[in-house]
Amino acid sequence: MLSSMFGTRPAGEPDPPEPEPEPSGRQLSDGDLLEELVATVGAAQAFQEFRRSHRKECFNLLRWLQLVLPLIEELQDASPPRPLTDDAHRRLALLSRAFQAARRLLRCCHDGSKIFLSLEGEAVQGRFRAVYEKINQALDGMPYSDIGISDEVKEQVELINTQLKRSKKRTDTQDMELAMDFMVVLQDKEDRSADRVILERLAKKLELQSLADLRAETMAIKKLINERNGQQPESTKQIIEILNKLKEVAGIDEKNILGEVHIPKYLEKCPSLMIPNDFLCPISLEIMTDPVIIASGRTYERRSIQKWLYAGQRTCPKTQQPLAHLSLAPNFALKNLILQWCEKNKVEMQTRVDEPPVEEEVSKEVLIPSLVKDLSSPNLDVQRKAAKKIRTLSKESPEDRILIVDSDGIAALVGLLQYPDKKIQDNAVTSLLNLSIDEANKVLIAKGNAIPLIIEVLKNGNVEGQENSAAALFSLSMVDENKVAIGALGGMPPLVDLLKNGTIRGKKDASTAIFNLLLNHQNKLRAIEAGIVPVLLKILDNTKLGMVDECLSIFLLLGSNSTCRGTIGTESFVETLVRIIKEGTPKNKECALSVILELGSHNNALMVHALGFGLHEHLTEIAKNGTSRAQRKANSLIQLARKCES
Repeated sequence: MLSSMFGTRPAGEPDPPEPEPEPSGRQLSDGDLLEELVATVGAAQAFQEFRRSHRKECFNLLRWLQLVLPLIEELQDASPPRPLTDDAHRRLALLSRAFQAARRLLRCCHDGSKIFLSLEGEAVQGRFRAVYEKINQALDGMPYSDIGISDEVKEQVELINTQLKRSKKRTDTQDMELAMDFMVVLQDKEDRSADRVILERLAKKLELQSLADLRAETMAIKKLINERNGQQPESTKQIIEILNKLKEVAGIDEKNILGEVHIPKYLEKCPSLMIPNDFLCPISLEIMTDPVIIASGRTYERRSIQKWLYAGQRTCPKTQQPLAHLSLAPNFALKNLILQWCEKNKVEMQTRVDEPPVEEEVSKEVLIPSLVKDLSSPNLDVQRKAAKKIRTLSKESPEDRILIVDSDGIAALVGLLQYPDKKIQDNAVTSLLNLSIDEANKVLIAKGNAIPLIIEVLKNGNVEGQENSAAALFSLSMVDENKVAIGALGGMPPLVDLLKNGTIRGKKDASTAIFNLLLNHQNKLRAIEAGIVPVLLKILDNTKLGMVDECLSIFLLLGSNSTCRGTIGTESFVETLVRIIKEGTPKNKECALSVILELGSHNNALMVHALGFGLHEHLTEIAKNGTSRAQRKANSLIQLARKCES
């Protein structure tokens, strides 16, 4: 799909076949062809760092290119030079094209958009398989005896060729957790703590947490948009949406990536005015109206650096230096210089009225310990007010979350989970959810014996308390040990019950929590025992809920377990999947195809039944016109169908 890296075709499709040179019309001399091969490998070796999503595959490909290189070097070093036969020249020309395709792919994984490479991971993986196929075609039948290659080099190249054939056949293991995170982020429009947890995890996985990384990603996406030239608008829209959400989490107010750089209103009348760089905030790139100095000695606009810090960042945006403290000191000298310059150049400054006063931030160091103490007050009304205030403070500001935890707030909040007052329960569990946004707190909350009490609120709390309990369990389950603990302590049955009987928001919270828990093997069996299958089937029948993709993603995880496959692998379920493939959205079809492929790969009878129910006609259509991932799944099912019918 990434035309800037792969040409104008989708990234998951193989390179179009190139005409092979005729024996009598060689395009390059023997010497030039060998030099081209060596130069291409050298250019590929220049890429030493790759995006995390395909790092392992890139290093494997680079290693194979390096191991084939002795074949070329031995031909170059032959004395006297031995002319290449027509067959040898043709195969080396094919190898050169394969190496060039490998270099383009490595370049993409070196500096391409991280969001694209992860969102379209299967398509990019298809490019790797296409490169392996090209190298195989070139090396298969290489006339070693005609070109005088030593037995040692011949054995090494043949071994590499065998490994490449295995790599072509290897089945990709999709990062289901990452796929579900993308799905939730792109579908959910509400601003909730649980969604922020997912965005934090995405930012960490994609390595898009620092200001420098996000700006580099912005440039990569701009290049992608320009090269796509209006093609694949839905995919482009999703990539931009994810980038903007990651920027928001990082506290960067910079979203206009499609057009030219945004010109502030106060400069519209004088666009040619040269503004001193020291007057511009390094984050917003606008003239500072309230410059403040942070611990690193750098100056930023107060509003911009507060957003950065409130998003959990603890480094200087410009230098990445860890901050010794989070205090902000007004830079009066610079502010006076800016005011003088603006007056001289007749630039009207914009004033902001929405900035939190510094005094309020300082007072929280006294306020928060006092509020935590009030959580244990014998006065019920005092407890209620303290719990409500802690809930508010813990939602947005990482500084406040640190103060709450340092004041032993976790233990106090866990104690409130046992209170009969439902509103106090709700505020306590929601505060724990907010605190769990920070990675270290997930472990501290679990160690504080919160999990069984959160499960109890999930069972018996009010509607909002149950929903936020499910969201809290989802957040805590991002730690593998907590996945095990939540399942062992009985978290699965009440989550399935909320999925069955909850509000739409409750169902969504339950589905994301269940999905995360199912990444643990034992929890798959617990979900089956809790009766999740009929609940999921009922939700699939109710398209108004808009949860088809979530349900199918859970079914896909269940289908990866042999015991669970026996429960879900029924003919009626297969018929439901075929109906979704016929009538669903493009994403619905993609998910349903994945589930049928998982079930059909282990049970020929189910595959035959699906074909008898009309699957084949839909496969042909999707293979031509579906999303890139759906096309690949459809083609895999077509191949599986041929095996079943033979």
